Amino acid sequence: MSADAKRSWGPLTEGLDLPHDLNLGNRSHALQQLGINKSAHTYFVAQLQEHLPQQEAAYLVSTRLWPLIAARMRSMDRDGVPLGRHLARLAPDDAPWRHGPPSKTPERLLLAAHHALTTPLDTPLPTGPRVSTTAARSRSTTAPTTAQAPAPAGAAVPAYRQQAAPAPRQGRGR
Repeated sequence: MSADAKRSWGPLTEGLDLPHDLNLGNRSHALQQLGINKSAHTYFVAQLQEHLPQQEAAYLVSTRLWPLIAARMRSMDRDGVPLGRHLARLAPDDAPWRHGPPSKTPERLLLAAHHALTTPLDTPLPTGPRVSTTAARSRSTTAPTTAQAPAPAGAAVPAYRQQAAPAPRQGRGR
C-alpha cells in the first residue's frame, strides 16, 4: 500500500474504494486513480463554487486531500444524492470552520466539507472531528481481546538474568 493510501486512511476515506498505490502528490494522477475524469472534476469544482466564495473554494480544491473529497462527491453523485444541498451547509458566515488561525483554514474547510458531505441533511453538522470506529480499528496495532489479563506483579525477566547498570568509570578526568 502506498504511503499516501496509508496516511489518508481514516474518516475521510471511509466507504471509498481507494487504490493501494494512491498518489496524492500528483493531482491529475490521483483523480484518475479515483475514477474522476476532467469533466467530472470540473463539475465538482463548479458545485463547490456555487456554495462558497471563490477564494474559499480554491483553498479546498488546492489541498492535497482534495481528490478524496472529489471521490466522495463522485460517489454521492452516482447515488443521486443532492450535492448542492450538502455543500450549502458550508456557506453560513458563522460556520465553525471559519473561526481560527487563517493558516489552518484549508485544513478546517477540508474537514467541514467532509462533514457536510457525510452527515445526513436532517442532522446538524459536527463542530469538531468525529471518531471513525472503523478507521480506528483498521489502524490499531493491538489485537482485539475479550478479557484483559492482569499485569504481572514483578519483573518479566528473572532477577538473576537482569543486567546490572554499568559501574561508574574509573580513571583520570579532565
